This record gives sequence, structure tokens and C-alpha cells, in this order.
Amino acid sequence: MTSGRDALSTTETLTIAAIEDSVPALAEARAAVAAFQATIRKKAGDDLDGWIDRAKTGLLASFASGVTKDRAAVVAAITNVWSNGQTEGQITRLKLIKRQMYGRAKLDLLEARLLGAD
Repeated sequence: MTSGRDALSTTETLTIAAIEDSVPALAEARAAVAAFQATIRKKAGDDLDGWIDRAKTGLLASFASGVTKDRAAVVAAITNVWSNGQTEGQITRLKLIKRQMYGRAKLDLLEARLLGAD
């Protein structure tokens, strides 16, 4: 659904075309996903309402409903230049290390592994 057609092999492209011919709603859902990605990449928060109306009638209705419920946050995420991506990445890294060490040690070893041993 999210891969561009140009990144697919010939076999994959033919398979996707056959599936979309059999299930037209899937082709519409793929187009809606591409439109949502374009809205995010262009940082066009004004286009969100039109996308929600379009997506509510297809397979993405549940996702569109969630976007509608938290519309202010979605618009802020699209239009705001600030991002918490770096913070989320560090949290994910910390959780990964913590899970790898499960049952092995307490905070002292975790701290040494995160900050580096002295």
C-alpha cells in the first residue's frame, strides 16, 4: 500500500495490478494512502479535510475516523516545523537495550550500557 510503483519489480507490479482489478476498493485505498502521504510531505494541513471526506467512504474509514477525532494534533504534526522524532528514537533505543538485558542486572549495568563504561 505504501510502496511506490517505481520501486516494485515487474512481477510485483503485475500482481498488484491483478489484485486491484479484482478489488477496486483496494485501488482506491492505495490512492488515498498516497494522497495522505503527499499531504504530509507537502505539509499541506489545509488538504486534510478533503482527504478525510474521501477516505471515509472507503477501506480507510476507521483510520479517517481516528484522524478526525484527533484532527488538531494531526494538523499540528503536518504543519509544525518541530518534531519529537529524535526523542522518540532515543526512547526506542532505551527500551531495546532494557529488553535485551531483561533479568540480568539492575540500573547500574543499564546506566553503564547507555552512557558507556568509565
